[in-house]
Amino acid sequence: MIIAIDGPSGAGKSTVAKAVAKNLGFSCLDTGAMYRCVALAALEEGSDLSDEQRCGTIAREKAISFGHVEGDPVPKRVFVDGVEVTDAIRTAQVDRSVSIVSAHPLVREALVEQQRRLGREGDFVIEGRDIGTVVFPNAEVKVFLTASNEERARRRVLQNEARGVGSVDFDEVLADIVRRDELDSSRTTAPLTPAEDAVQMDSTGRTIEDVIDDICARARAARGF
Repeated sequence: MIIAIDGPSGAGKSTVAKAVAKNLGFSCLDTGAMYRCVALAALEEGSDLSDEQRCGTIAREKAISFGHVEGDPVPKRVFVDGVEVTDAIRTAQVDRSVSIVSAHPLVREALVEQQRRLGREGDFVIEGRDIGTVVFPNAEVKVFLTASNEERARRRVLQNEARGVGSVDFDEVLADIVRRDELDSSRTTAPLTPAEDAVQMDSTGRTIEDVIDDICARARAARGF
């Protein structure tokens, strides 16, 4: 079974997806982290982020993997070619770069292939921006999760403070969220948009537990348990 959770940056997709996976005993695949890995690799080698061919080659050739703690379906660590990049992919520089890289059709083609292969291996909660529309259009449960710009910026600042990675300036984070929304929504390939059959959830003013319970209930109903 696939539960697809799409939505813009800072909507809480990762937090919700991980909690839903734990609640249901599913595995969790962070597709956003995969695009961040490509952006980081391009930055580290000094490649032009607008060079689709080079970024596509990176996406095909770099081995992206996740590290799990035994008994925990949620990956805690991210690796590129065996080197841990868990914190490195969460910097402000990667935040500013990932939408540029992920807009390239060759990058998306390479990573979507990997995501579909992984998704066929079991029950997954998968979050991203085009999971329900492109990667798994037949997912049994589709959710488009969003929140107001200000609420998403506030959450991202708190998240960055807790991790000690990324900007903690509210105005800077808010501006980056608005910029990323525009880039993600206007790209030609797999733009950010709700699937026609997705349940749209605005989490502004809702507790995270309420959103998690809502999605879990929909998953149980879809599976008949």
